[in-house]
Amino acid sequence: MQISSSDKASACEPTVARPDEDVQSLTYGELRELSILSGSLCSMTTDRFTAEEVQSLKNLLRTARPHTLVRDSHGLPYSLMTLRTACLFAEAVEPDRNILAAILLFPLSRAGILDMPSIEKSAGPDVVVLINGLHKVMRFGGRTGIANTDNLRGLLLSLADDIRVIIIMIVHSVALMRSINLHPDEQWVRNVSFEADCLYAQLAHRLGLYKLKSELEDLSLKYTNREIYKQIANKLNETKRARDAYITAFIEPVKEKLTAAGLRFSIKGRTKSISSIWAKIRKQKVDLQHIYDLFAIRVIIDTPREREKRDCWLAYSILADMYTANPARMKDWITIPKSNGYESLHATVMGPGQKWVEVQFRTKRMDLVAEKGLAAHWRYKGVKGDSTDQWMNNVRDILETAGSAPMQMMRSLRPDAFTKEVFAFTPKGDLLRLQNGATVLDFAFAIHTNVGCRCSGAIIDGVHRRINHKIANGDTVEIITSPTQKPGRDWLSIAVTSKARNKIRQSLNEEKAHKADLGKELLARRCKNRKLELDDAEMMRVIKKMGYKSANDFFSDLADDEIDPARFIALYEQTLAKTQEAVHVSAEEYRLTDDNSAGKEAPAEILAVGGKTIKGLKYKLSKCCSPIFGDKVFGFISSDGLIKVHSTDCPNAPNIRLRYPYRIIPVEWSGAPGKLMPVSVKVVGHDDIGIVTNITSIISKEPDMSLRSISIDSHDGVFQGYLTINLTDTDRLSSLLRKLKTVKGVKEVSRM
Repeated sequence: MQISSSDKASACEPTVARPDEDVQSLTYGELRELSILSGSLCSMTTDRFTAEEVQSLKNLLRTARPHTLVRDSHGLPYSLMTLRTACLFAEAVEPDRNILAAILLFPLSRAGILDMPSIEKSAGPDVVVLINGLHKVMRFGGRTGIANTDNLRGLLLSLADDIRVIIIMIVHSVALMRSINLHPDEQWVRNVSFEADCLYAQLAHRLGLYKLKSELEDLSLKYTNREIYKQIANKLNETKRARDAYITAFIEPVKEKLTAAGLRFSIKGRTKSISSIWAKIRKQKVDLQHIYDLFAIRVIIDTPREREKRDCWLAYSILADMYTANPARMKDWITIPKSNGYESLHATVMGPGQKWVEVQFRTKRMDLVAEKGLAAHWRYKGVKGDSTDQWMNNVRDILETAGSAPMQMMRSLRPDAFTKEVFAFTPKGDLLRLQNGATVLDFAFAIHTNVGCRCSGAIIDGVHRRINHKIANGDTVEIITSPTQKPGRDWLSIAVTSKARNKIRQSLNEEKAHKADLGKELLARRCKNRKLELDDAEMMRVIKKMGYKSANDFFSDLADDEIDPARFIALYEQTLAKTQEAVHVSAEEYRLTDDNSAGKEAPAEILAVGGKTIKGLKYKLSKCCSPIFGDKVFGFISSDGLIKVHSTDCPNAPNIRLRYPYRIIPVEWSGAPGKLMPVSVKVVGHDDIGIVTNITSIISKEPDMSLRSISIDSHDGVFQGYLTINLTDTDRLSSLLRKLKTVKGVKEVSRM
């Protein structure tokens, strides 16, 4: 069921108060404007609100009615500014139901009159999203502090979350600028003008809202340099009659030719904005009399979409037959539209009286997109275009890399930063759109990440170019790759697109991780050769002592031979000697044994000298051979009186027996196995799928046994695994070795 316009008008009139209400804060003229704007808004949104939605909004606004007839801290009426924004949005952009509801209800939410649950119930969850976005924007302290870098960055990040919030803020900025012409606070007006020109006008440009962008720039110039604005405006008014006569004389013969060609069209002339004229005066360093392109002619063709390009070019060819065209000033945004969706064919011809005249050819659809920006573009497309997402990424990239100067950040948002795009072709004829200043490297990454990572140069129009060569419009680029090429840190200073820079960083991190793995394997092999077992905690202490913040950095330098592994091992042993207490066991912890107690349960690490245990005797199992219960062992008395137990087949045993025979004592195991002891095992075999899983599975199933560490080396299909296993005695070890030999693919198993 649809509601009538009259009913809607009554729902949209919360601002006209009865005589008994307190309306002293608003003038009669303001109250009258409220009533007019309410009716205008309703007439523009007839098809956007259902009867239920209108009634719900009516109830909400009626509840908040007494609170809307107030002014803000700058003397502007809340309700009037809200309706001005809503009407301007419906007129200049699109009469979107959710956005209009957010505009109308946000002041009430901000004032605490309405909470989010009630808004969601009456207007829907999407309106809540928009209102929350507006709340985020308002957190940054108001417009007077916008020049603060942190505030600006926070504001932009908030805006970038939802493009509709950007559009609302642009429209609100225009409504605000229209309302402050005679405001007494000149400094505040200048601050608002600075924000409008440097921020919202540029955002409007990117979204294709050219009409709003021009108005913001004009009003900003008016408030910041009233004398210049007045001079240009007066001179335009003085020459208006002559300019209108010239436009009429130019248009009439063109109309006849286009009509004869069977085209349906409309033609209109427009004068350039005052701000753009002032920009030309400053750039060309001339006065207004020497600015010849003060106006442009726009030809809007009514034609089906499938014939748009053909009819636009037909109209151009007719004009080119009548007047001499300047090919240097030809701009074809029909074949390749701008990133904001703008489509038009611009030509400059020599008109009557030897004056250059700019003529724009576009269709009705293109004109709507040009006037109302991406909002109209989406209406035709059905979905949001990739160009908007691309631009949002560009904005976020600016925020990540912006300097400390606010004006520097402002300049980054100027149209020149992104509107000057570069278009280049692949050898197959595919067209790529790149950011202005893009290099061969950027082009390679735009094709594919692998192509970018292996890029060594390019052939552009038959000439070999380096990776830092800047792409020009129309270039045909053939990327040259090399299998040995890989990204370097200097590539970050060459690439300009966010995609290329992100992929380079990712590749550098992956390369670093690969080098770190190689460094870990190198250190592990060195430690294995020295029978040294690394403790992770102690290793990190040494790495930090060497000045490294992360283990990956250390292992990467180790792989690059920037660190001598022997130096690290020496530092590790010194640190370990200071922090690790000597492992010892006193005979007091165990009971004495004799021949008759052999079958009784006893601790495993009882050292027997001459067949008898000795109380108070301290010993340590040597790490060079890691003896376990059941091994044939001997004792070596160290200089500090500690007995170090070695296996008889220890690689250091011959040297010990030769140099220190007087320190060797006979020892043997006493008692029964019980404590887990580490032992190193080497496994050699074919590098088959699942071989590691099978090995570890056998170990995990064994009682009183655990896998402490594993290191794997594979080369030419040959698998070598180095395992450190905790077990109780040699019998358990022998049983494990036999089981490991039965694993498919295993050829050799041995104790190290």
